Amino acid sequence: MYPEHLVAPMRADIVEGGFKELKSAGEVDSVMTEKGTTLVFINSVCGCSARTARPGVKEAVWNAAKKPDHLYTVFAGVDQDATAKVREYSLPYAPSSPSIALFKDGDLVHFVERHHIEGRSAEMIAAHLEMVFEEFC
Repeated sequence: MYPEHLVAPMRADIVEGGFKELKSAGEVDSVMTEKGTTLVFINSVCGCSARTARPGVKEAVWNAAKKPDHLYTVFAGVDQDATAKVREYSLPYAPSSPSIALFKDGDLVHFVERHHIEGRSAEMIAAHLEMVFEEFC
């Protein structure tokens, strides 16, 4: 588990982008019953991927013509129960962080794994997500 002083700026970054933190498995279960589209960003301390994933996911939400109805985040390595529960909902995909999951009426419709984030700019991640939002939101 990572110390809070290390993750606090990374938490704040995504929360300031309009995402609500989920810190328990119960909170995750609760939001998965919501109707509409739900975007869940699995945050991470990984410098190589998370440093482009956070701005990419925020940019997609800001710029997209069609947007998810609900925005949530969990923090891998910190909010362990919440992250594990999101990963259950994200099956058959293997655990991956950072990663981005889009659900529609509680069903997974798109998942961006870490290996789809690595080596890509925030702009590339945002452009990809905007196309996904156009299709599913």
